[in-house]
Amino acid sequence: MGGGQQQLQQLSQELQAIEEEITALEAEIEGFEQEQREIDEAIEAIETLETGSTVQVPLGGGAYLRAEVQDIDEVVVSLGGDYAAEQPQDDAVSALETKRDALDDRIEETEAELDELQEESSELEQQAQQMQQQMQQQQMQQMQQQDDE
Repeated sequence: MGGGQQQLQQLSQELQAIEEEITALEAEIEGFEQEQREIDEAIEAIETLETGSTVQVPLGGGAYLRAEVQDIDEVVVSLGGDYAAEQPQDDAVSALETKRDALDDRIEETEAELDELQEESSELEQQAQQMQQQMQQQQMQQMQQQDDE
């Protein structure tokens, strides 16, 4: 395999690795956005439910149980690391909004990383195209030289 072919193959492998990273980052962003939607739904529920409301509580595996809200004034909110705390309704909403804002920051950071990778991918694709064109030109010249002989 010629030097040009090796370089082209190396560029191709680099491009493939970058594409895999891009796919992973896009999935990460989608996960963050899904988490934000869930937070928005939780905030809406906290703000609209009243004591005595009937809700469906997920048990897992697609099973739900109907339950009555005993006290909407106190809400249990996850603190992270498998810890949760009971908080007044307003504090719970604030905690959830803070989580949502932190996710916004993570999305922005991940999107910036994604933009950099897409730019790098575009540059590598251009390099690969230029190399292919050069190799084709060299082959054409070699064929013409052989024809002239």
